[in-house]
Parts: sequence; C-alpha cells; structure tokens
Amino acid sequence: MGRTLSVVKSGDLEIVMTRSFDAPRTLVFDAWTKAELVRRWFGPRDWEVSECEIDLRVGGRWRYRLRHGDGREMLLQGVYQEIRRPERLVSLETNDDCDASEGQALTTLSLVEQGGVTTLTQVLRCGSERIRDAVLESGMERGVGEGFDKLAEALAVPAGA
Repeated sequence: MGRTLSVVKSGDLEIVMTRSFDAPRTLVFDAWTKAELVRRWFGPRDWEVSECEIDLRVGGRWRYRLRHGDGREMLLQGVYQEIRRPERLVSLETNDDCDASEGQALTTLSLVEQGGVTTLTQVLRCGSERIRDAVLESGMERGVGEGFDKLAEALAVPAGA
C-alpha cells in the first residue's frame, strides 16, 4: 500500500481505508490519541478543529468539532471500546443525524510498522448498507485523504517546531 489513501467497500456494511506513513507507529498512535496532535491534522484542509476532547480509556469519550471558514460545523464523537497502544484503537462512533442504531459505526484502527513505515488500516462498520453508501457519497474520501495528507506532514515535523 502506498502513501495515498485507499478506500474500498467490504461486505455489506464496511468501509476499509488504508494509508502508509513514514513514521514509527508509536508516533502515529500518539497523533490519533493526543488532542494537541489531533488539532494539527484532523479533517479536510479547509476545516479547522475547533474542539478536541480525548478521554483515552475504555469507556472514555472522544469528541471533535470541525469548523469551516464559511461557518459550517461538523461534529464527530465516539466512545473507546478497546485500546492497545500502539497497535489498535476501537471506538463506537455516533452520528446525531441518523437513527440511533443506524447512526452508529464501529471503527477499528490498526497500525502495523515495518522498517519505520507504519501502515494504518481503519475499518468503519456502519449500521446499515444505506448509511455506508451515504458515508461514501458524502465526500468522506476527500476529507479523510486530505486529513491523512496533513497527518503525514505533521509526522514529518517534530512537535513544537
């Protein structure tokens, strides 16, 4: 897998996203779990993280609010189900725009490092095929791709630089 984002459907409910980064997986894991680092890269280029809360423990919540220059906002939130530093994060994400059962997605983030390159695989298991397809049609691939590009840039620059 290269340094570009791969997004594919898997089965009836899943979206599988894969991208490699030139960084050790401990740094990639930290970039996903430390608010000061998430703020540097999360979301599309034309959005900023205006709120970032992370309670990194099983049962703990995470919440990101993104704001576009034109005033639009996007809220993403979830509850950690499993944490295995530095290789795995599982969370149940919720979307307030959907019915309770359909609006939840189980997201599994896996990090595998080989030779200083970390391959990130994120599996999003949606509540229905309809929701999975709506997520794919929403522009999510562009937004995640730009966010992952920003993550690669942030990983290349030491924190505090």
